[in-house]
Amino acid sequence: MNAALPIAATVTVRPASSGDAGRWDAFVANCPEATFFHRFAWREIYHSVFKHRTHYLLAEQGGVMVGILPLVELRSLLFGHSLCSLPFAVYGGAAASEPTAIVALHEAAVALGRELGVQHLELRNRECREAAWLRQDLYVTFRRPIAADVEANLLAIPRKQRAMVRKAIARQLRCEIDQRADRFFALYADNQHRHGTPPQSRRYFDALLEVFGDDCEIATVFSPQGKPVSGVLSFYFRDEVLPYYAGDLPEARDLAANDFKYWDLMRRACERGLKLFDYGRSKRGTGSFDFKRNWGFDPQPLSYEHFVYRGEGIPQHNPSNPKYKAAIGAWRRLPRRLVNSVGPALARYLG
Repeated sequence: MNAALPIAATVTVRPASSGDAGRWDAFVANCPEATFFHRFAWREIYHSVFKHRTHYLLAEQGGVMVGILPLVELRSLLFGHSLCSLPFAVYGGAAASEPTAIVALHEAAVALGRELGVQHLELRNRECREAAWLRQDLYVTFRRPIAADVEANLLAIPRKQRAMVRKAIARQLRCEIDQRADRFFALYADNQHRHGTPPQSRRYFDALLEVFGDDCEIATVFSPQGKPVSGVLSFYFRDEVLPYYAGDLPEARDLAANDFKYWDLMRRACERGLKLFDYGRSKRGTGSFDFKRNWGFDPQPLSYEHFVYRGEGIPQHNPSNPKYKAAIGAWRRLPRRLVNSVGPALARYLG
């Protein structure tokens, strides 16, 4: 018999309520396993913007919070019925101060999924936690420490990529911090359309700025003529910066504007005393994957683990699935106004 079982039995799991928000976020701030996406405010965004049901689970031992597991229920005629921790996030899964809390939270999540009748449960862990579950290794993340000196960070970029940054600086590109999402959304929507991907709504980005305040930032890069050509929305968490959503115009590539925006973000993060640059996730074999590796970042595999209740294998609702090739091509040919209007209704399930 597993000796940990009697200890695990002392851990109780219950649904979190709005009244738990303060305790929850205090736990997130101090738990090394927790990430920006574990913050309680995401619950309101899932409710108000995406209209998804949430099931935030809280583990306690002797009245002390020892673990959390935020879950979002996705129900769609096209993409099925599932529980995920967390959609639209690189990282999720349980964050705990006690290993027994992870056991209890996973058991509670599996039981909840069975009660709701979902097809599968997905936990977006950084490392494998459930060896018996199905696992997907499509995604990697890119994380690297930020040096204390600005010039040291520039010299840490491989030579060819560093040359692109220097070219952008020589062209006198400039970067501004925006208080609104207008300019960013135009760049983001243009980029999504070119890639044949439904965009999130403008309302989503407004909500991120409102809910997370100074921990959410939009930076826009301007051409020498003053035209917005590239932008990035970043999250700040503890001593980390996470460039998360991006957009650009086709001319941004020739101007090296995308190189410049990430360098400018890294420079400012260094000057703020931050310690880690999180380049987010990319799919293997994509241009985004290659771009981040060219910056000298090493890919770190992510362990997205699935408990499957019904069906065969892990659903592949991503652009790499060959069955979506024709749909992606057709989407690119639709008018921009139309895709910006109907796209969010699809994107809310493509997390």
